[in-house]
Amino acid sequence: MLTLSGAAFAQEVPTTTEGEVSGFALPTLVINGQETANLLPVSTYESPISSLQFNPRVDLQARNMAEAQGDVTIRGGIFENTGFQVGAATVIDPQTGHYSAELPIAPEMLGNPQVLTGADNALYGFNSSVGTIKYDWSQIRDGGSATIGGGDNNLNFQRIHQALTGGFANTTDWTWGVEAEYSRSESDGTIQYGDHDFDRTTGRVQLLGPNSQTDFFAGYQEKFFGWPAMYTANPDNHETESLKTRLFSINHQQNYGSDSHWELSTYYRRHSDYYVYLRENPSAYNATHETKSGALAFAGKHEINEAFAINHSAQFTADSIDSTAIWGGGPTGALEQGDFTSRSYYKISILPEYRLQLAENETLSLRAGATYDDTNRDDSDVSPISDITWERTHANGQSEKVYLSYAQATQVAGYTAIGGSETGGLFRSNYDLDRETSQNLEFGFTLDRTEWSFQSAIFYRWDDDLVDWTYSDITPRQANAVDIETFGIELIGTRRWGNIEGIASYAYLHKDEDYGSDDVDASFYALNFPDHRATLGAIWRPIEMLEFRIDNEWRSQEDNDLRNGSDNAFFTTVGLSIFPPQVDGLELFAAVDNAWDDDFEEVPGTPGRGDQVSVGATYRW
Repeated sequence: MLTLSGAAFAQEVPTTTEGEVSGFALPTLVINGQETANLLPVSTYESPISSLQFNPRVDLQARNMAEAQGDVTIRGGIFENTGFQVGAATVIDPQTGHYSAELPIAPEMLGNPQVLTGADNALYGFNSSVGTIKYDWSQIRDGGSATIGGGDNNLNFQRIHQALTGGFANTTDWTWGVEAEYSRSESDGTIQYGDHDFDRTTGRVQLLGPNSQTDFFAGYQEKFFGWPAMYTANPDNHETESLKTRLFSINHQQNYGSDSHWELSTYYRRHSDYYVYLRENPSAYNATHETKSGALAFAGKHEINEAFAINHSAQFTADSIDSTAIWGGGPTGALEQGDFTSRSYYKISILPEYRLQLAENETLSLRAGATYDDTNRDDSDVSPISDITWERTHANGQSEKVYLSYAQATQVAGYTAIGGSETGGLFRSNYDLDRETSQNLEFGFTLDRTEWSFQSAIFYRWDDDLVDWTYSDITPRQANAVDIETFGIELIGTRRWGNIEGIASYAYLHKDEDYGSDDVDASFYALNFPDHRATLGAIWRPIEMLEFRIDNEWRSQEDNDLRNGSDNAFFTTVGLSIFPPQVDGLELFAAVDNAWDDDFEEVPGTPGRGDQVSVGATYRW
């Protein structure tokens, strides 16, 4: 059975084996499920990154808006430390982590994002030392929707989605599904020179068996957007980017035995980026980059018996880059002055798991293993993974869990950091950057109840040779290595009161950094983090035809010499949906983003976004 969230996506309700609704259902806003009240953006169509803006575990630092260019950071890392995994494969952008989130996939085709940290990131992540945003391929369900909307700043957007399923004549165990989607949007932007023009086309074919799911996917997205001081921290520079992303993927999931499973993923991604330094005079400086990457990944869990299992993961990736730049009317090299323009990556993770049954509903599990990372251009590394977990689960679904983990993860730098010029250009590389290493020690516990849940974590992370982008009076933006120790606390709680569902969180971060040089005046990314951050979201359904949604975020940011204005910010997004009973499947919606018009610079030196209002209608069938 399905229940529709007013925002647009169907949320699954726990069912019995006969398909009837079970007596216990978690709230919509749950840990490891939907973690924000508003799932849809206000300024454009939805993308996989849209639901991360108020996610308690994620800090999303946007230029223009999240769907234009949004850096996703986890626990005080930087955008390069965050991986995006679809199925078993992490989809990387070899140029820079700025474009790792460019996934031209309709959100209906994916499940809720899962944030992997610590031991889970070390096991399943790939070239992402701090955290991974993981998406699973969803099962196709019959139906479709059409959306049309607009707002101030000449915003207009349209979207259509259709899915069909069916069976095969000679068997009842196998079914097929096809799914397609088209979306587009454009606006003048919430500030001057902040316009955008987006469109996306996606399609998928799915085969479902009694113990398997196979997906064949193709997607294309084209984006143009502008923003003052997008990357240069100079508001007189009206910069623009034009992006084209093509993604092809095949994914197979297989269950076997009692609790064993594996997943095999492969993809090919081609991403083109055309950057203009001054839109009024493109020949002053512009750069064209095209990256190609492909991967084969395998992950799963093999149950040997009730007490012992082996968790495993492996990925092979190959990439290449073709890059040119024009400065002052003449060609100059860009990201092709380093030692190489192609690279192959290899990672294998093995994590044996031993489980001890303490009581009928109480277990103690111990996992200890390692990963092996290597490339054909860099030194290899072996990293330990370990954790111990106590868990108790009650007959009604309520549970408690306590865990302690230590894990190490590593990664290598992208071509922007290692492949360009060390002495000229807007963004200067560093050929001496080594493999980055991140060690994470963490303690946490979780309580899940019928009407509420609570999760907490305390962690300490040692990042060695972390690649950061820094500024000094002598040089423009420069790639530099830094050693950072980070202490953090995370608290997340959800609660249901009748027809109100809420989620609240608080996070604290403290860093001690060592760049090994006095030439660094400011950090664009590694030291751009909130000392304190709190979120509060709620969904209220006073009557069946009305739904109100609100997300709030307050932060106190670490001081940064490049930031103009306040180091404190308060963002609010509010949405209202009306479901007229006279027309089944119709939703009328209105929303406002950044309701208080807070101009906080999410990236130091880059102007913050303004407020945006939109209204529209969605019809579902």
